[in-house]
Amino acid sequence: MIAAVLSGFALALVAPWVSHAGRHKAGWALALLPAGLTAYFAAALPTVAAGGAILASLDWVPALEMKFSFRLDGLSALFTVLITGIGTLVVVYSGDYLKGHPRLGQFYAYLLLFMASMLGLVLADNLITLFVFWELTSVSSYLLIGFEHERAEARAAALQALLVTGSGGLALLGGLILLGYTGGSFELTDLLTRGGLVRDHALYLPILVLVLAGAFTKSAQVPFHFWLPTAMEAPTPVSAYLHSATMVKAGVYLLARLSPVLGGTDAWAVVVTSFGAATVVLGGVLALRQTDLKRILAYSTVSALGVLTALLGVATPEAAMAGMVFLLGHSLYKGALFLVAGAVDHETGARDVSRLGGLRSAMPQTAFAAGLAAFSMAGLPPALGFIGKESLYEAALHLPGGSLWFFGAAFVGSAALVGVAGIVGVGPFAGPPVATPRHAHEAPLGLRLGPWILAVLGLAAGIAPGAAGQWLVAPAASSVLGDGVQIKLALWHGMTPALGASVLTILCGVAIFAARTVWPRLLAAFDRAGRWGPAGWYDLGLAALNATARIQTRILQNGYLRVYLLTIIAVTVCLTGYAMVNRVDVPLPAAWPDARPHEWTVAAVLLLAALAAVRAPSRLAAVTALGAAGYSVAFVFILYGAPDLGMTQFAIETLTVILLVLVLYRLPRFARFSSTAARVRDAVFAGTAGALMTLLLLIATRAPLESRVGTYFSEASVPAAHGRNIVNVILVDFRALDTLGEITVLALAGIGVYALLRLRPKGG
Repeated sequence: MIAAVLSGFALALVAPWVSHAGRHKAGWALALLPAGLTAYFAAALPTVAAGGAILASLDWVPALEMKFSFRLDGLSALFTVLITGIGTLVVVYSGDYLKGHPRLGQFYAYLLLFMASMLGLVLADNLITLFVFWELTSVSSYLLIGFEHERAEARAAALQALLVTGSGGLALLGGLILLGYTGGSFELTDLLTRGGLVRDHALYLPILVLVLAGAFTKSAQVPFHFWLPTAMEAPTPVSAYLHSATMVKAGVYLLARLSPVLGGTDAWAVVVTSFGAATVVLGGVLALRQTDLKRILAYSTVSALGVLTALLGVATPEAAMAGMVFLLGHSLYKGALFLVAGAVDHETGARDVSRLGGLRSAMPQTAFAAGLAAFSMAGLPPALGFIGKESLYEAALHLPGGSLWFFGAAFVGSAALVGVAGIVGVGPFAGPPVATPRHAHEAPLGLRLGPWILAVLGLAAGIAPGAAGQWLVAPAASSVLGDGVQIKLALWHGMTPALGASVLTILCGVAIFAARTVWPRLLAAFDRAGRWGPAGWYDLGLAALNATARIQTRILQNGYLRVYLLTIIAVTVCLTGYAMVNRVDVPLPAAWPDARPHEWTVAAVLLLAALAAVRAPSRLAAVTALGAAGYSVAFVFILYGAPDLGMTQFAIETLTVILLVLVLYRLPRFARFSSTAARVRDAVFAGTAGALMTLLLLIATRAPLESRVGTYFSEASVPAAHGRNIVNVILVDFRALDTLGEITVLALAGIGVYALLRLRPKGG
């Protein structure tokens, strides 16, 4: 299973080469991996359907109890099949959709990177591993949304998606760390059995808020819904993949996965259900306001995500079953409709539904796939969408207390989805032909295959729902509830209130579709209100952030080294001095130290050299004085038993003096530009910093000299590093990266000096 996850990352590395070598057939070749992964995960369905789970683990950071562990159970099996299956079709689709694009290979790499990240997310059994893949989906989606980075709109959409979901990711990290702390383990396998321990803990509410912030931002719940429609700036294959079964459902997956741990409380039910219901209504209404095919589908996805979130908040067996059926049906029909929208745009050059019509004669196969997918989206029998809608109403009607408002939200959202299904799946293909920017014709096989397969699967799963219920829905619902459930999906349950609600929903949806030209004008007020909504808040917040950055840059990063040094010294002195005054008993020497004459001589030379450097009338004199101070420090090392450090100091000081002399002798004559007030200020800052370092040294020398670190190095030098010179072993082995950094800095300084020496004035 670990190899299955990592294989996507490996293929992403070579995807550009495969694209270049395979040309227009590369998509078919690259799709072999996700197709194989689909078969691999499908083969595991009997195991998870029987209530089992497949585990795989690899130690990552054992000292921190972090493991690279994965778990395939009912919930993750449903997601893995959707991720890899739809991913296969999207990879093939991309080959024809972006045929001839100069960066098609790069697009394949981003797409496979995203697929592998999503697989890792839904399979992760360790909280930290889950977060790593969670963030990888944000980064890879940023690359995909901003793929056409030549356009400012694409760059802005990618940045918005990254900032919103990334901010939620930071909150999620805090929540997961607290969850692991309260639950006593970072392994989900352990945490899923300790829900009571977490829910009874004093940190439960902070954990809940942080986790929900991560889930709501990822799955575009109100008030974070605005980023998802904006992400439609991405190429259509990205929209189809991200918004059908992958990224936007990552938050839903998180809620479902952690439901046995965090669910079952009033706080969970109220917050999750309320936000979900609000998202259902708002997403459905805003979808009717749009005329662009992709934006209509995007807002309807927001509404569908609200349905899934609200059902997870209810946390009853009926709701869990409805949620998993709805998730499966939505992934199939929404993926198909997005791919249809891309095919229409690709072949006609238009996506505005008010300027599309009569395409059934020019694109008959695409029209048929669109009709089947719209059939499922509208919840008409015998499509799987009908079963999903029936299950939704059954869950709402069986909700104890407060079911009326939940049922109302579900009804409004479902009716809007019926209208949207007609607008995107029927409207562009019905009626008389309408002139389009390009001559309309049937899409190539690569663009037809995905919509056809997904639409037919949605219909087949509705006609014969037993297999889907047994292998996918029931195991997933059992994982959500933390207990086994028996589910039997069927098209006909008799004359029930849910059936009556479905009929009424369809009638209202048909009326909405019939008035489709009225809604954009009627709901235009939402555009004006949008300036004061979450999208407007985001714009204001981003503008304020940029303004703050500009002000800070002008003050703190103004290009003057002396200002940087003054700022650093002032902050250090203030913070350290405050801590010393409040927490440390600063020792004062009771008498002059008992030093020998040659030690006093070295100290005097050091002080005189420092004073001479400050008062030097020329740069070369200052460099010479600094060299004398450095040599004095080297003598201190030698006098107190560190000859190796002394020799190192001698070498460094000699090289530094030579480098500075080589650079400074070419500069203009020394001049003094600082005013007297500035020099006094600098003297005060320098004196204060020196006094602070003196106090710190006194504190350090007062502390006990025994150190476990020194004992460790002396004992480990020979067996661990095979060296008897402890200082050398520390520098070369135990602190190898630090030493490498110092060598790198010195090498860069040498290169800089060489570059300066190579400079010649013009005409010189």
